[in-house]
Amino acid sequence: MREMRRGHSQGKRDHMGGRAQAVPVFRRLFVFLCMAFFLCAGGCGKKGDGAVIEKIPVLPIIIPMPSPTPTLLPTPTPSPTPTPDPYEGKKQSMLTGEWIPEEEKEYRPFAVMLNNIKTASPQSGIGQADIVYEALTEAGITRFLAIYSEIGEGTPAAERLGSVRSARHYFVSFADEYDAIFVHFGETTYAAKKMKNLGIDHITGMYGAGVASFYRDNSIKAPHNAFASLKGIRTGVERAGFRTEYEEGYEPHFHFYAEDTGLDGVQGAQEAYKLTLGFSAYMEPYFVYDPEAGVYARFQFDGEHTDYNTKEQLTFKNLIIQLVDEWNIDKNGYQTMDIEDAQGNGYYITNGVCVPVTWKKNESKRFMRYYDNSGGELTINPGKTYIAVFPQNRQKHIAIEQEGQQY
Repeated sequence: MREMRRGHSQGKRDHMGGRAQAVPVFRRLFVFLCMAFFLCAGGCGKKGDGAVIEKIPVLPIIIPMPSPTPTLLPTPTPSPTPTPDPYEGKKQSMLTGEWIPEEEKEYRPFAVMLNNIKTASPQSGIGQADIVYEALTEAGITRFLAIYSEIGEGTPAAERLGSVRSARHYFVSFADEYDAIFVHFGETTYAAKKMKNLGIDHITGMYGAGVASFYRDNSIKAPHNAFASLKGIRTGVERAGFRTEYEEGYEPHFHFYAEDTGLDGVQGAQEAYKLTLGFSAYMEPYFVYDPEAGVYARFQFDGEHTDYNTKEQLTFKNLIIQLVDEWNIDKNGYQTMDIEDAQGNGYYITNGVCVPVTWKKNESKRFMRYYDNSGGELTINPGKTYIAVFPQNRQKHIAIEQEGQQY
């Protein structure tokens, strides 16, 4: 029992001895930390012996934060730049297919009978016409029907248009296809009857309101010296009270491409460098293609066919040959043709190429159309158009040539 107490006392001393040994170590550590604190926090100070103690700055510990990963937005697909419509705000002229401002009003055209005898050539103002018809009258002579969408103020044709000659009934019918005001100086009995039957508005220098529309050039022998002016035609229209706008519901005579279009590859297409039209031994006009300008230049009477006013040669973008049954109507040699309710064949020529076409006409309904090989309405190029109404029985006198080769 005494040993147990001795052992217990001995353990207690050992335990206390351990604490006694640990205290000095703790104190030394405590003193060291206090000194470090005062050295760091106290800055610079003076001891009793004058020594300067530098303050050691305590720098903050900065733990860098990770940068956020940027969110990548999808790259937007750029919108395509819209292609401007070159025809916006425009429309095509009913006579030429050329683009004009949409707000520009189109008035009834004038259809003027023009002389084509050699001694009265060249004609004045024919170069300003949008469409020119040519057909036989009598004795192998042809005449023109020149159709104008307008005769501009200040242009040469506004002062001198002609010489103007007498009407033939088939020219009356052509003019009516365009709802045109027909301008002529005299007429045959057949033409007078046709004008009455069709109810066409017309101005003549022989009588009525049209007398003031014409004047004579006394330097030229009659009857080839009658000329019209724009002022004179307007005077005739006003005095007669003719409407100046297209008839309601009128449909354009032609369909036009939006822009110049070639015919290569079209069924039946053949090269057409030169066209000769043997109307008669007296009249054999011809056309030669100018590939740089893209038009056909006209020649007649062994030379260039020019406009008297401008001295410029006549050129056309489109050539149409309309083959018709034609014959003498009486002993005077006046001509007539089957066009009142008829159909036939022909050719369309543009850009150095010729294609076959067909045509249909119903005069009483003011209907006339050309058709292509597919049976659809013919589409032609914008520009001036020449139409030869040519006798079917003289078709062998039409020569359409390639360069150096005829077919």
